[in-house]
Amino acid sequence: MILFLLAYLGGVLTIVSPCILPVLPFVFARADKPFVKSGLPMLVGMAATFALVATLAAVGGGWAVQANQYGRVLAIALLALFGLALLLPSLSERLTRPLVDLGARLSMSADRSAAGGGSGVLPSLLLGVATGLLWAPCAGPVLGLILTGAALQGANVGTSLLLLAYALGAATSLALALLVGGRVFAAMKRSLGVGEWVRRGLGVLVLAAVAAIALGLDTGFLTQVSLASTSSLEQGLLDRFNAAKNAEPAMAMTGAPAMKPAPSMTMSGAPAMAPITMAPAMAMTGKPTADLPVEGALPSLDGAVEWLNSPPLTAEGLRGKVVVVDFWTYSCINCLRSIPYVKAWAEKYRDQGLVVIGVHAPEFAFEKVVGNVRGAVSDLKVNYSVAIDNNYAIWRAFNNQYWPAHYFIDAKGQIRHHHFGEGDYDGSERIIQQLLAEAGNTKVASDIVKVDATGAEAAAAEGDMQSPETYVGYARAENFVSPGGAVRDAGHVYAAGSPALNQWGLAGDWTIARENAVLNQPGGGIAYRFHARDLHLVLGPSADGKPVRFKVMIDGKAPGADHGTDIDADGNGTVSGQRLYQLVRQSGAVGDRLFEIQFLDPGAQAFAFTFG
Repeated sequence: MILFLLAYLGGVLTIVSPCILPVLPFVFARADKPFVKSGLPMLVGMAATFALVATLAAVGGGWAVQANQYGRVLAIALLALFGLALLLPSLSERLTRPLVDLGARLSMSADRSAAGGGSGVLPSLLLGVATGLLWAPCAGPVLGLILTGAALQGANVGTSLLLLAYALGAATSLALALLVGGRVFAAMKRSLGVGEWVRRGLGVLVLAAVAAIALGLDTGFLTQVSLASTSSLEQGLLDRFNAAKNAEPAMAMTGAPAMKPAPSMTMSGAPAMAPITMAPAMAMTGKPTADLPVEGALPSLDGAVEWLNSPPLTAEGLRGKVVVVDFWTYSCINCLRSIPYVKAWAEKYRDQGLVVIGVHAPEFAFEKVVGNVRGAVSDLKVNYSVAIDNNYAIWRAFNNQYWPAHYFIDAKGQIRHHHFGEGDYDGSERIIQQLLAEAGNTKVASDIVKVDATGAEAAAAEGDMQSPETYVGYARAENFVSPGGAVRDAGHVYAAGSPALNQWGLAGDWTIARENAVLNQPGGGIAYRFHARDLHLVLGPSADGKPVRFKVMIDGKAPGADHGTDIDADGNGTVSGQRLYQLVRQSGAVGDRLFEIQFLDPGAQAFAFTFG
């Protein structure tokens, strides 16, 4: 709520900025005119112009998303410029002078038109455009900070509400101006000094934050801001709203579930979403019943930032085809174990009228990097169409909330079935066969694919799995047992402690951020006591891309025959990219084991443990 209050106050203060004062006399001159012909057109013109300028600023700031992925320096420079503009009014005035001059000319044109007996609506509309042009650049530094956050975080409800609060603040001041005319004008002039001191104070704070980021005091800032959440109060309201609408009760699960529910986020690009209201997934054996329900129409596939393996596909263009839509993300172990079946279906039924679409909806910030997704698609040998849904447009259109999630669409463009999570692959393939037959294909294969997956894609040993997915970043971390607890967003030296089953701890100098922990000095590590056949850890190299060497031990010894695919028998491995690493695959009896990993180089990023 503090952010929204500050945005509102920022909007109120905008109207007492020096560059907007020249237009206020024209506003006051219309205070006694009919609202419909004067006040309303002016407000419409002002709001439309402000919306256009703000939208252009947000679109132009889209490079900040790339800065989040490729260059912290560019984002730091942008924030520093906004800080200096807040601190130095002369710099702000110089940067915004072209728009201010245009606004002033439009304002004078509107006044001359009114004086010459012209229509009251057009001059008022022009005055609104002028005010909007003056308003947006005068707001520049404060508004710029909000729009920079929007570019980094992606379009979302939280940012829109901040902009709305900002606009309401400015509208409040303008409404007062219309109501009380010149009296409030004098008061605004008197308060101008206060507004400037507030702006300068914000500028000092922004520059201090920029210095901290540049010095590496918060090494995870730019990555974490793209997945930052709103305040706990706002999140609680959203969670309660979702719970009230939930049409499918939460499932009681032990160990690692067969599917990953989407976390409830509002400023990450993956907003809190209402749960699916379709019929629950059907457990199926053998052939399905003849009558599959119609669960809805295939929604729009627009909004993907890029398509891999094909040009962009549309719902209209897919009519006549049977379609399987698979929501996945490449570091999700549940998704990885489903992909061999999806690939097999795509290959087997391609010539019989099946189109498979993988919708890649990222969970972590690094999964928004198109190059990372392209590399994962290549490594996994996925040759069907993949929509990179970084802005969650397709995710929202389906009202989806799980990884993996499979939707089955018939040739008429109707959703006829869905399945959330791993498992029931035979039943899902029978659905495909039935929909192909309904579409008029008389030569549909009746056998079921046989999949022999290896590595992380191999099926989990569910009977031996007693450890849950565990996040390392403080936003969703549980069972952390390092003495003293986690220190958020600051470097700290930890001791691993003595973890019991499903507990974990850090050792060495780490910075724990919202979605990961970053190792500041070589020699640090993580300890986790687990019970499962397989242990995976989502890791990333240092921020500059340098590989990080590591060594794994199980119960204090080299893993030997129990090593995963990403290490050797001595436990040696290297973090070369941001992905899921399989570190343990036990070859014998499964019991409680102590996993330890030591990183020999600094910069390692640890995100989440998963098991199988």
